Amino acid sequence: MIKLIILFLLIFNISHAVEFFGDFKQGSFILGKTDPNSKVFVDNRKVRVTNDGYFAFGLDRDRKNNVLIKIKNKEKTKLIEKKVFKRKYKIQRIDGLPSKQVTPPPEVYERIKKDNILIGKARDIDSKLIFFKDKFIYPIDKYIITGVYGSQRILNGKPRRPHYGIDFHAPEGTPVKAMMDGKVTLAEKDMYFTGGTIIFDHGHGISTLYMHMKDIYVKIGQEIKQGEIVGTLGQSGRATGPHLDIRLNWFDVKLDPQTILN
Repeated sequence: MIKLIILFLLIFNISHAVEFFGDFKQGSFILGKTDPNSKVFVDNRKVRVTNDGYFAFGLDRDRKNNVLIKIKNKEKTKLIEKKVFKRKYKIQRIDGLPSKQVTPPPEVYERIKKDNILIGKARDIDSKLIFFKDKFIYPIDKYIITGVYGSQRILNGKPRRPHYGIDFHAPEGTPVKAMMDGKVTLAEKDMYFTGGTIIFDHGHGISTLYMHMKDIYVKIGQEIKQGEIVGTLGQSGRATGPHLDIRLNWFDVKLDPQTILN
């Protein structure tokens, strides 16, 4: 009888075991693992769980409150509260830019609106793909990082929105690789802000975005493999020089791409 009780307790505890991979700090991508039969809620938002128990979510750049994770199965509901730690961000000043690169003229507002709708739809996709749980690679081999996540740019003395990606500087035409397997959900050659733009869906709301591309070799609906050349680095859109700007999103939450590369 005692052995049966011990066995029951072991099974019960395993069914509620949960692991987290990633730092609970602003801007972070978090990978979780639990019992595959569990239902998982992050801040009361239900998230997908893979057949082997993985789930993912992210923390906003300026998040101040703790994150509440609820793991629910047939036996019990487990509540986990995690403290979110603050980060310090860099300030970047760029002067001498043409005024149209600082404040877009009114005649392009409609174009910008359409671009944002396309990007928003691609980020909203909640597919069953499970590539998000694997190791991501860098998109180019040789580079200099010229911009980091969270930094705020002051253009011609005017504070702008924070930078939500990583800027990789390299010669124009440098081949760009897919950081992870995925499906192309957006492939546009000439968006106003981002120029040549690609978005890849990796599953469960996790997507990566490639900006300022010169050439784009993929199309919407195409499935790609990690390491596949998807285009070339450029300086399209509102770019001040040749570079690749990489973004990471959990739906509309903008995350630090460095947290999937490390």
